[in-house]
Amino acid sequence: MGRIVAKVTVKNALDESKVRMFDALVDTGATLLTLPTAWKQDFGRFLITEKERVQLADQHEVDVEICGPLTIQLEGFRKISMDVAFVDMAPEDGAYEPLIGYMVLEGAGIAVDMIGHRLVAVKHLDLK
Repeated sequence: MGRIVAKVTVKNALDESKVRMFDALVDTGATLLTLPTAWKQDFGRFLITEKERVQLADQHEVDVEICGPLTIQLEGFRKISMDVAFVDMAPEDGAYEPLIGYMVLEGAGIAVDMIGHRLVAVKHLDLK
């Protein structure tokens, strides 16, 4: 299976001058947009900050900080506002690999085309 990477712009909803643009890996097994803790200070002050314990794909548990609201936009798709998870990450080859979770995809009306290895806009949001 291929990797799907998207260009993402994230802004603090309380102060849009606090912004970061980066590439992130689509991970439909993740819930939120997951960013490295090292980037947290780039976004300034948050309205909400909560600590949570989560389980990773390899079954071990880590502490994360859920912060927000932030405005998230994947290039070519509509903006959404939601919280993100900050987690301690080790950079690989000097770069971090943020993850785009399924709630971001659903909120922005994005589906994963597994055959074409790309993101596509859904025609209608599912409100059922």
